[in-house]
Amino acid sequence: MKPMRRVVTGHSPAGLSIVTHNGPPAKSVALPQIPGTVFHEIWSTASTPATVGNGPDPTEGPLLLPPPKGGTRVRIVDIPPDTEDFLRNGAQRMHDAFAGIGDSSASTVRADSPHPLMHRTESVDYGVVLSGAMTLVLDDGVVELQQGDVVVQRGTNHAWANRSGETCRMMFVLIDGQYDDGVTPAR
Repeated sequence: MKPMRRVVTGHSPAGLSIVTHNGPPAKSVALPQIPGTVFHEIWSTASTPATVGNGPDPTEGPLLLPPPKGGTRVRIVDIPPDTEDFLRNGAQRMHDAFAGIGDSSASTVRADSPHPLMHRTESVDYGVVLSGAMTLVLDDGVVELQQGDVVVQRGTNHAWANRSGETCRMMFVLIDGQYDDGVTPAR
């Protein structure tokens, strides 16, 4: 995969626009439970409206799956192809992986789940396929995705299955959310 590059802007003491970072993201984390999966943390905000300033890089600190309460998170994820071993034995590793990224309750996998990566977060997520192909797995159905496709994932139970044989790179923008009173997600 092409190396990641992140360009962050800010303001000089005179108020001029400047580049404050131009290079790889400060944090790229490989998930040992899913060899080949790498989370590249791009940016996050802690509130809405977001604070605009020259504060510290919000991606430093522990890797966390969900966005901050009232905030956002942008990440790019390299997702390797599913393997037979992972499909057969991945459920327990996924519980451990979600716990390791700060959201053990996100994993919703059960014995009858359609994929061992089934999970849900109380957020609205925009997923963009940057390169490769991906399969969105839902409780009831799948959608094949190609480069340039965009998914608006609204707090639903889902998994990302890479059935293409090649690593897929996706960008995710996660926005903290709250379930509508009329929505009772099944577990």
